[in-house]
Amino acid sequence: MTTLENCKIIRLPQMKQPEGSLTPIEGSQDIPFEIRRVFYLYDVPGGAERGAHAHINQQQFMISVMGSFNVILKDGKDTKKYHMNRGFNGLYIPNMIWGEVEEFSSGGICVVLSSIKFDENDYIRDYDEFIRMKYCANSIS
Repeated sequence: MTTLENCKIIRLPQMKQPEGSLTPIEGSQDIPFEIRRVFYLYDVPGGAERGAHAHINQQQFMISVMGSFNVILKDGKDTKKYHMNRGFNGLYIPNMIWGEVEEFSSGGICVVLSSIKFDENDYIRDYDEFIRMKYCANSIS
């Protein structure tokens, strides 16, 4: 069963040069899955929260490419908060972890790499349902 211990900050490669830095990301090499989809969050109003869901199968990797934001992760027993503010650090989030994104700085941009293409059926949008699915499924296996 996935727990918060499976979530981690992964430092990405940096190519620093006088004219600016570059950070490449290769699926299954720099992050633990093949990249099937990329999306980004921007123009998030002050005080707004994003996320508030979990995924049945999808794994994600979140990066702050501009500004900062916080990611709150829950596994049904524990909660952990990550402050994302560096373009060379990404947060790996496996499936069956509840995630919320909050406190975007002005102009903050969050890029998310996903292990699967969009599938609405993969989303769990109710926290109580997440708890039921996570712990009932675990007791069956």
